[in-house]
Formats: sequence, C-alpha cells, structure tokens
Amino acid sequence: ITPSDILAIKGPTAVQEYLVNEIQEVYRMQGVKINDKHFEVIVRQMMKKVEIVDSGDTSFLEGEMVNRFEFTMKNDELFGEKIIEDPGDSIELKAGQMVSARKLRDINSQLKRKGMKLVQARDVIAATSVPVLQGITRASLQTESWISAASFQETTKVLNEAAVNGKIDYLEGLKENVIVGHLIPAGTGLKEYRNMIVSSKEEMEAAVVQQINKAKKEKSGASIEE
Repeated sequence: ITPSDILAIKGPTAVQEYLVNEIQEVYRMQGVKINDKHFEVIVRQMMKKVEIVDSGDTSFLEGEMVNRFEFTMKNDELFGEKIIEDPGDSIELKAGQMVSARKLRDINSQLKRKGMKLVQARDVIAATSVPVLQGITRASLQTESWISAASFQETTKVLNEAAVNGKIDYLEGLKENVIVGHLIPAGTGLKEYRNMIVSSKEEMEAAVVQQINKAKKEKSGASIEE
C-alpha cells in the first residue's frame, strides 16, 4: 500500500502519522533517536497543497494546486455573501455581482417600500478540494518563494517562469531570507523581537535610574538659564 492510497482512504492525518513512523523506523533500527518534530516539518511541507475539485464562485481553476491556507482564506471571505441572479428594479446591482447579505436585505427593503420588483439572489458556492501528497522535489519547486525554488532544482526554468509572470518574493520563509542575507523570521529574528534589548534586571534598573537623573539635570539646567 502506498502513502497516496492511505491519503485517499483514511485521510491526511493517517498518512502523516504513517510517513513519520516509517521514517523513524529506519533510524530506530540504527539506534538513532530523533525527535518527531523534525520529520513533521518535512511532512507538513509535503502536504501544504490542495487540488481544486470545484472552484465554485472563487477565482480558483479546476485542477489548480493551491496552498491550503490560501484555499481556506478564500472560502472564508465568501462566507455570508450572495450572488445576484436577477437585479429586479435595482439600478445599483447587476446580475452576477457579489454582495453581502446585509446590503441585499437593505436594497430589497427599499424596493419593497416603493412597490418595485425585488432582487433575486443565491448563496455563494464555496470551492471544494482534495488534499495532495507531494514528493520533496515537487513540494520544494512549488513553494510560493521563487528564490527558494530556484535554489533547489531547475534553476533556469524557475527563474524564467518568475520573470515571465512578474512574480514578487516577499521573503516570508526561512530559506529565501538566508539566501539574501536577512535575519530569518523565527525566534529572535521575528519582527516583534528585533528591537528588544536583552539584559539583566539589575542592568535595566540602573539604566532607568541613569535616564531619570539625566532628565532631571537637563530640566534643572533649563530652569537656571531661564
């Protein structure tokens, strides 16, 4: 039985556990102990994509491979929206337009008070997908970062596609930041920690006292000059 069969029959969680256990078994036989988290990171990358089965009312294409977080975000954005089928006597809405349920309700209330034809709409259809298990090579080449993909394999092809499509690399991952010489967005490299000063409590208290004394001297000096 292959991992793809396990994915199709038992789902993503089962295949993730299977892959981690099988890889660990190789190391256990050699007497090597490695924490599961190292393999889990790799398996996560191998399963970060989903294949679009039905695009619904989203901008996805059938058969397209997209990041599962992007897929979830797009579907969440459509939650509670309506698609106009018949604009009725409304001059503001058009057939096929997407509006919120609240806006549709307000417009229909106005039309009803005027005795005009109401707007007809349907619920938005969300996209559907199936999880995909990719090999390490394919997963690396299909990353959002073209810098990271180009450093792995098929460099010329990746760079050509990035140039033709006008891709922008926002340097959100570890590898691309290492390549360009930036701090990695992890641990102390995270933006919220970059301006943090690390020292002992005694040193910080002494620095605060020094700043207070300095401010007092500057204030007293200004008073004398006046």
